[in-house]
Amino acid sequence: MNRILLFLLIFPTLVSMAQTPAKKRPMASKDMYRLQTVSDPQVSPDGKWVTYGLSTVDTTKDKRNSDLWMVSWDGKESVQLTNSPDGESRARFSPDGKYISFVSARQGATKGQIWLMDRRGGEAKKLTDLKTDLEDYIWSPDGKKIAMTLRDPDYADSAKTKVRKPYVLDRYHFKADIKGYLEKGSVHLYVYDIATKKLDTLTTGLYDETSPVWSPDGLQLAFVSNRSDDPDRNENTDIYVMDAHKGGTMKQLTTWAGIDNSPVWSPDGKQIAYLRSTASSNFIMYDQSILAVISRDGGEPTLLSKALDRPVRNPKWAKDGQTIAVLVQDDRQTYVGRYIFPEGKFAGLTGGNRVFSNLESAPEGNWVAMMSDPQTPGELYAIENGNPRRLTRVHDDFLTPLELATVEGFTSKSKDGTQVSNVLYRPANTPVGKKLPTIFYIHGGPVSQDEFSFDLTRQLLAAGGYAVVAVNYRGSNGRGLDYSKAIYADWGNKEVLDILGAADYVVEKGIADPDRLGIGGWSYGGILTNYTIATDTRFKAAASGAGSSLQLTMYGIDQYTNQYENELGAPWKNTDKWLKLSYPFLKADRIKTPTLFMAGEKDFNVPSAGSEQMFQALRSLGIPTQLIIYPGQYHGITVPSYQKDRVDRYLQWFDKYLKPKTL
Repeated sequence: MNRILLFLLIFPTLVSMAQTPAKKRPMASKDMYRLQTVSDPQVSPDGKWVTYGLSTVDTTKDKRNSDLWMVSWDGKESVQLTNSPDGESRARFSPDGKYISFVSARQGATKGQIWLMDRRGGEAKKLTDLKTDLEDYIWSPDGKKIAMTLRDPDYADSAKTKVRKPYVLDRYHFKADIKGYLEKGSVHLYVYDIATKKLDTLTTGLYDETSPVWSPDGLQLAFVSNRSDDPDRNENTDIYVMDAHKGGTMKQLTTWAGIDNSPVWSPDGKQIAYLRSTASSNFIMYDQSILAVISRDGGEPTLLSKALDRPVRNPKWAKDGQTIAVLVQDDRQTYVGRYIFPEGKFAGLTGGNRVFSNLESAPEGNWVAMMSDPQTPGELYAIENGNPRRLTRVHDDFLTPLELATVEGFTSKSKDGTQVSNVLYRPANTPVGKKLPTIFYIHGGPVSQDEFSFDLTRQLLAAGGYAVVAVNYRGSNGRGLDYSKAIYADWGNKEVLDILGAADYVVEKGIADPDRLGIGGWSYGGILTNYTIATDTRFKAAASGAGSSLQLTMYGIDQYTNQYENELGAPWKNTDKWLKLSYPFLKADRIKTPTLFMAGEKDFNVPSAGSEQMFQALRSLGIPTQLIIYPGQYHGITVPSYQKDRVDRYLQWFDKYLKPKTL
């Protein structure tokens, strides 16, 4: 009896404890290891299942590994399809829905191969034995063949010894990030017969053929190619169609001098939707894509989104062929819009302060897409009648213990009167009216935008006690073509005005402590960090990643020669312009900001020389500085421990200069 009475006394306390939610904590850099990444949704032919890739961090091997999963259309059932240390990606349903193919370099393979698994269960079987790199693949409508794009073999790297033959380079465009030095070699179309395992070559020669898509009748392939006299010297691409067999005839559909890409056949096979650049110029850096539709026989295309003045991407036909959906980037949002074909009437399908990506069509007029908002990393959603319904809950465990920064938009005015759209991150539980040390973390591109999506780096900086400001400076997209083109051949001018205007705003509103301002960014964000600290001394600390300043010396050591010659002119012809844009280095003695420089050792996008030069200049001038080089890394840092290290160093550097020392 005493035990029963004791239990009755304790039980309410136990219930109360069980109902009390665990106290949330600020995010820490080690949480990066817990964050998974959802990618590449694919809808089954019957619309009942959606496959996706799920990438996780293996801390023991210090790398990410991707497995394949499948979720039911109602979101009630999830199935893990693969679980291996080799990694699997690019899952695709066979047209009859009975099989799922994927790409993996299993069993010690040096090249990714296509594997096939029965949806009903059992081990996957290797389908191909490719000797070169598989770029892309797609099932034929009858499920008997697979079209693929393969890169020409690199025979110079096939010697019996480990000593590679010298690179022999004679191309105008001779280097690229990740790919390295570019010798001869192209990407071509092939068709693989599943029953006979015979691989037929459809195209050969000097030109690349990419983005193959089967016509609904399975007789033709549409693809993208640049067949100009010297493809390295321009960005022109066109849509072609060819008979899908060895020796098949080829026809050029589009003739726009700019970019035509991303072809998608209409369900009846009579039309092809695709993306076309706005400009027809040789160099198209600050452009935005237009949704176009052309007959399979060629002719004049219909430009559906020409009047929208916003970049569109990821076109998909509805299954009934009456609608084409696209993703639209618009002032810190990316929403799903759709065009009624052929009338061309446009309507937004989803909206709000969130970002959609990876759009796929589904039966009965439905869609699947990834969606992220400032408090939630990307998850899969079904879109029914314009209403998103969540399918996956991959990130629930990641988010449960964390208190995140609050995120809001604001508009600032630059010195010349330009209105600039920005995003502000405030640390959780920030007292009203408290002025905070503030970091301006600047996006790269420059033609991209900061959006209302989950941003791990900015959340981690905010968790360190900082207000964080993301500035959509001129050059960003989402505000129209003129806004993007405003910085053409005029780098480090209007963008800096926009950053300083945003700084004036947060100081005036009592958000930022004017004596504790920092700035940083990666790629063009690092370049703008250099431009800003060479213009204004208000920033007390900076972190410039993968940036450059002495632009004259970038010619020939990065991958942008075509851009330079078209936008700035050749250095020997327009030297004054190049020197003007190099002012952060040439006027480095104006810089008073302690600056941390970072770069990837193997970066061919913005080579480490750009950071090394600025580090050496500040070191010579006696300005506090440090240089971090990440071994073996390209423009993007991919090793998980290096990603954590970068954020840790950001916080350590900013803490040193922006936070008062405690006694």
